[in-house]
Amino acid sequence: MNLKKIVSGFAIVIAATLAFTACNQNSSSTKNVGIVTEIDSVSYAIGVDVAMSIKQMGFEEINPEAIGKAFNDVFNDVPVLITKENAQPIIMAYIEKVKKVQAEKSEKETAEFFATNAKKEGIITTESGLQYRIINEGSGAIPEATDKVKVYYKGTLIDGTEFDGTKDGNPANFTVNGVIKGWTEALQLMPAGSKWQLFIPPGLAYGANPPRGSNIPPNSVLLFDLELLEVEPAK
Repeated sequence: MNLKKIVSGFAIVIAATLAFTACNQNSSSTKNVGIVTEIDSVSYAIGVDVAMSIKQMGFEEINPEAIGKAFNDVFNDVPVLITKENAQPIIMAYIEKVKKVQAEKSEKETAEFFATNAKKEGIITTESGLQYRIINEGSGAIPEATDKVKVYYKGTLIDGTEFDGTKDGNPANFTVNGVIKGWTEALQLMPAGSKWQLFIPPGLAYGANPPRGSNIPPNSVLLFDLELLEVEPAK
């Protein structure tokens, strides 16, 4: 039995209860819930996992009372207001609606960011929309798409949140065309020994599908401090 699949299933079923418009439960009653028994712990743990899953699915608003009613109805064998068969279409329709709104908002914010950033001193904008600033210009070889490179880097969101990076003494190694498009383009412009700051639009990064488990929201602008240490030509 796969516990992850069970909990994920809970998240999907519970998300369907967002379609409810009213419930007689008093939300203040949750303030008195304690974690005393093993069942209390398991129940609360499932609740945390479910809540995080729902939040990651893009639900910005939620009705906790409706969720409570759904749980009570199912576990007390009360006829549910929305059947399991009808739940999936409701969930998917809402998710698509949320994604569309978020995509439109992100597109507007991205356009505004790059338009403003382009006016700053030292910013270079390429035809693809990639922007970069040269911090230090090296004099070494410029890698080609199939070359391997050794780099130091730090990646942040536009709000300053760091989502990835290397540590001193432990650079990253990879093939130039094996990374996101923004990096592939930038690296083929950088002489070894250079340090650049990159501003990568979503279309040249992860778009609407960031790596699972990362703290990169969909359609994010990514900023990188990138230092190209060495180039190893393809054999």
